Amino acid sequence: MGSVLILFLAMFTVASAAPGAAAPASDELCRPGSAIDYDASDFQSSPKIDNDWFPLKPGMQFTTTGTVSSAETTKRTVIHTVTGLTKVIDGVKTLVMWDRDFSDGELVESELAFFAQTRSGTVWLFGEYPEEYENGTFVGAPSTFIHGIDKAQAGIAMQASPRTGTPDYVQAYAPKVDFLDCGHVFQKHQRVCVPTGCYNDVLEIDEYNPLEPDAGHQHKFYSAGTGLVRVTAVGGTEQEVMDLVKIKRLSSSGLREVNEQALELDRHAYTVSRNVYAKTPPAEVSTAR
Repeated sequence: MGSVLILFLAMFTVASAAPGAAAPASDELCRPGSAIDYDASDFQSSPKIDNDWFPLKPGMQFTTTGTVSSAETTKRTVIHTVTGLTKVIDGVKTLVMWDRDFSDGELVESELAFFAQTRSGTVWLFGEYPEEYENGTFVGAPSTFIHGIDKAQAGIAMQASPRTGTPDYVQAYAPKVDFLDCGHVFQKHQRVCVPTGCYNDVLEIDEYNPLEPDAGHQHKFYSAGTGLVRVTAVGGTEQEVMDLVKIKRLSSSGLREVNEQALELDRHAYTVSRNVYAKTPPAEVSTAR
């Protein structure tokens, strides 16, 4: 998935299009009314992400577990950590998320994802650097995309005031790597129970890739003040169900360790993705405790 909670974005990774898929012809990539309305001047000078449905506070760590079923069933665990790092992308200072994705206990992806919030409260995704692993060995990061490079466009991770009956929106678009994710406010005021507790007034977002109409949809459930608590699948051949099982606030030493590990991943990206990631300034420590 581009791998972000994404809580979030990526929080769980969302499906990307098959190689060679035709790009949409119009600016409305996710049905009528979905044209990207991006303005760099809308963003805060320092990334403070306090959207009720998508809060990202440095030092918070969320663990989700579940199963992915297709020809066989595997156990999936994703550890989403909000680092204390920032990274400037196209003039906007973003907050860095670090996701680690495990399949049957083995690391298959380690990803940095970049988020920023507008002054009105909308959270945007500015790119992803997902390193892939096979049998414990790094094999590359072919799905890397960064806003403003190779026609990639930032998209909305979470609206400031999600409402049903509103147009679908682009969550990110990167034609070079055939990535297009769309979101739709499906339902509100749901009740969801997962291992971390029962949540009321839950927001349900329908996510899909219009370039792969047979791939099915993901439904993501967000609780105000917490973020992503559940993911389910609707249609498609691959059925994924994920629940939030652990919420942890890192100690100062734990956050410093996370920052160092994320910085190491950031440095490695400059040697792996020379034509995309290497065009961005290095990540920097903003919050150390």
